[in-house]
Amino acid sequence: MDYRDILKDAYEERKSALSLYSYRMMAQTLEIDGSYLFRVLQKDQHLPARCLPRALEFLGLSGRSAEYVQLLVAYARERKGNARTEILEKALNLRDVERRRLDGVELSFFRDWWVVAVRCLLEVLDGRANPREIARRLQPPISEDQASEALELLLELGLVKRGDSGRLLPAKVHLTADGEDRRMAVQQFQKQILSLARESIERFPRERRDISTLSLTVDAHAFSDIREMLRECRRQIQKRVEDAVHPDRVVQLAMALFPIAPEGGTP
Repeated sequence: MDYRDILKDAYEERKSALSLYSYRMMAQTLEIDGSYLFRVLQKDQHLPARCLPRALEFLGLSGRSAEYVQLLVAYARERKGNARTEILEKALNLRDVERRRLDGVELSFFRDWWVVAVRCLLEVLDGRANPREIARRLQPPISEDQASEALELLLELGLVKRGDSGRLLPAKVHLTADGEDRRMAVQQFQKQILSLARESIERFPRERRDISTLSLTVDAHAFSDIREMLRECRRQIQKRVEDAVHPDRVVQLAMALFPIAPEGGTP
């Protein structure tokens, strides 16, 4: 929570990569005196306001990450208790949710949509791993054998753990996967989810679902901004879910932004 720790970590990272890297070199980048920088990193002084843009550039930060560090700087400098609390709340709201990145054999988690759903449903069922009940609760329903196989896979992958009472408890952490080697597994899962989204129009009445569409005309900058807005929306939803005290249902959110008339007429 102290921006000076972030600066110090960045310095030590560069120092480990280049043994000749020094406080003087970092100070030159930030346009301050080397001895003053040392006192900043020791938390005896604060970084001058004029140096903050250079510091953000040095850290390679932009957007939400840059705003987060700026708030930490303001928090460290502020002396009034109420103002500090307000700044801290803003900073914490910008922090990302905890995620576990899946790789290798763990990608089998995305093999079937119901494996993901079973992991979520265990939280609703307070860890009761009854294949018959799980199979019945899911929509569309799955077989008891499929439910049992999903539970075994989740245990094998370590994505749920057996508690002292014998119940299966999922860790309260969001799962993610990215990179080229994960692309096929995730794409296959996304195809299944979009198919479920289409079927949900007939499966559930309007008051139990929320499906809407927008057809838009955009340029490259607007397209990029919309993607960033969707990423931020997903993050905020994940943070809101973490505050759900007594979950009683499992839902799937599918966001899709795709071209129907590509730029330049290129398919």
